[in-house]
Amino acid sequence: MPDTTSAHLGPHEVLARYQRAMLDKSADDLADLYAVDAVHEFPFLSPGMPARYQGREEIRAGYRAAWGASPAQPQEICEVVVHESTDAEVITVEQMVTGTVTTTGRSFRIPGLLVIRVRSGRIVHVRDYMDGLGVAHVMDRLPAVVASLNDRC
Repeated sequence: MPDTTSAHLGPHEVLARYQRAMLDKSADDLADLYAVDAVHEFPFLSPGMPARYQGREEIRAGYRAAWGASPAQPQEICEVVVHESTDAEVITVEQMVTGTVTTTGRSFRIPGLLVIRVRSGRIVHVRDYMDGLGVAHVMDRLPAVVASLNDRC
């Protein structure tokens, strides 16, 4: 995506572009929304995902690998609610991602919550509370995830 994110874009405009990149499974479009030194965290267990990505290029590489390997095709992102913050840089969005697993035809609805901080038109920090176990379930990976958790104990 050409660099169309500029300093005048606020959290809502960046969120719309973020969601479009998710629907398109475009790691480049997503990463281009981030500051060079941005952090993207996954505070909840998300099997197959790291606890965090540090920096725009790690975000790009991580999402390129994850989305490239995933047969999940998101079709819609419904914002359940967007919570405004007393901090103008921050919004919190509750959302539902719906779509289809292309290898099985199985539909999915995965809830998530994003806390996004945007400064000078770029994402500087995201806390991504996605339902990683729900994703593993719809992808028929839940038994392997449970087994891997048992191996860690």
